[in-house]
Amino acid sequence: MTTWVKENHQQESIEALKELLSIASVNDGDGTGNPPFGQGIQDALEKALEISESLGLKTFIDPEGNYGYAEYGEGEEMLGILCHLDVVPGGNLAKWISPPFDPEVRDDVIYGRGTQDDKGPTIAALYAFKAVLDEGISFNKRIRFIFGTDEENLWRGIQKYSAQEEIPTMGFVPDGTFPLTYAEKGLWEINLTGPGSDSLDLKLGEASNVVPGEAIYDGDSIADLANELTTLGVDFDEEDGKIIVKGKSVHSSVSGEGINAINKLVQGLSKLDSHPALRFIAEKIGDETNGLSVFGEVKDDVSGEMTVNTGKLEITKESSKITLDIRFPVTYDKEELIEKLTKVAADYGLTYKEFDFIPSLYVKKDSDLVKTLMKVYQEKTGDHTEPFVSGGATYARQMPNMVAFGAHFPHAKSLAHQENEGLALSDLYQAMEIYAEAIYQLACK
Repeated sequence: MTTWVKENHQQESIEALKELLSIASVNDGDGTGNPPFGQGIQDALEKALEISESLGLKTFIDPEGNYGYAEYGEGEEMLGILCHLDVVPGGNLAKWISPPFDPEVRDDVIYGRGTQDDKGPTIAALYAFKAVLDEGISFNKRIRFIFGTDEENLWRGIQKYSAQEEIPTMGFVPDGTFPLTYAEKGLWEINLTGPGSDSLDLKLGEASNVVPGEAIYDGDSIADLANELTTLGVDFDEEDGKIIVKGKSVHSSVSGEGINAINKLVQGLSKLDSHPALRFIAEKIGDETNGLSVFGEVKDDVSGEMTVNTGKLEITKESSKITLDIRFPVTYDKEELIEKLTKVAADYGLTYKEFDFIPSLYVKKDSDLVKTLMKVYQEKTGDHTEPFVSGGATYARQMPNMVAFGAHFPHAKSLAHQENEGLALSDLYQAMEIYAEAIYQLACK
């Protein structure tokens, strides 16, 4: 099997990745302006297209800033590689060894927000294409890199692409874990709204799809709350007139591996205040990450157990809002789950409202796409791990005949959405080699 990636590809990819990582492409737009998701994301999109052009691809940018793409070759069939350029916020900056948007290589690891999700994998796929191109290989399909801008939120950018542009014949998303994800749970983000409070003023959590690693209380009940949290065995610090509850931040799709600081704080706070939002979280979620107290057991043999994450909590004088990120098994009907949640929420005076929903993904393991990609991965790594199901949501759901294919390796520590997000250079280069072979097999043979 050909070795595609040379030292020049590796070196050039690091410089390109640093340029992309230095752009704080965090969504700060509402989707209606131009650019729709903020200047940072627009800058990252333009930079990705600039890099693509330097590699020999022809580019297009949506005039409204929702997406862009870079294409090479001719033919009716198209191999699509779906990437995203937006990132989650940096989180607690004090926990970063170096600033999240000031990329730095230390001990053969490149650090920065987006190294794992999804700028590092995007660069790996782009330079994989360049490695194949540099061998003088002819393409019998077009290859198109599609750059999304709103993946960490509502997918509005890629949805605009799907409504307005050509859909690839097949493809993959470099935004998962090797070897390959052939099924993804349904993604359901909801808000439970309720009354305000004269005694509480809370705004907790940064993103619904992140298990919050800390939750801060600076109200009038510091001493009483500290006593309650101590009794409950909750880990917290008290400083500068604030209580800082400490959790463990992970992606919400693996919420069972984290510790939700909002839930922990609320378990103590609910002992002091009977606000319905607090009682709902304390009584119906607590330390559960599977929704058992709300939905009963939700689990199947294909995709496993439901996950539920309290991503945000806001209580003001006027209103309250709980934001939940829910990933449910591929064989379940959302309407049945809505009925159960609506009823339980109503018991607490809370109103259900859907914020976002992305249906599940399922591509058969014996499909040509899955078999080809699995063969590439196995021959390049010697790893014969079976393809699997994920609770994460990738752009693969957005189009038919798409799967998530790397770039995270099973042996590597997952740091997506966490402080000190970093990517080992050896993993970046190996992913690049795997993607080069995949591009050759799918678009050149």
